[in-house]
Amino acid sequence: MTVPITAAELYRHGLQLLLRKDIPGWVELWDEDGVQEFPFAPEGWPGRLEGKSSVAEYMRHYPDHVDLHAFPDVKIHETTDAGTIVVEMRGVGRLVRSDTPFDMTYIAVVTVVNARITSYRDYWNPLAVQQPGADFTGVRR
Repeated sequence: MTVPITAAELYRHGLQLLLRKDIPGWVELWDEDGVQEFPFAPEGWPGRLEGKSSVAEYMRHYPDHVDLHAFPDVKIHETTDAGTIVVEMRGVGRLVRSDTPFDMTYIAVVTVVNARITSYRDYWNPLAVQQPGADFTGVRR
């Protein structure tokens, strides 16, 4: 496999890894000191993960809770910084425990340096975890 070069290529490759439920492969896209932030995280959920190992721990059981089927409508906007992109997208699938539909919109600001994610700000909708049937138990930390 060829290592993606641009931030957009790396991001799209990461989406494919998530669809294949290859969490270790997705985590390998991260820099050792990478930071993931959730600016709209609800109370009791992490607002910031520091380091690749923290990201790995947070995502370790993700496929046991969310079965992703597709990322429709992915729009990647390049910025004046070649390593930083802004992504608009939807993730669709099902919540495993409750077997209910999963449909989440995201905006992410992602920075890639030397083909590794160094910063990922995930602006997801926290109201979705408060909807009836939204069983995210175990996803949060």
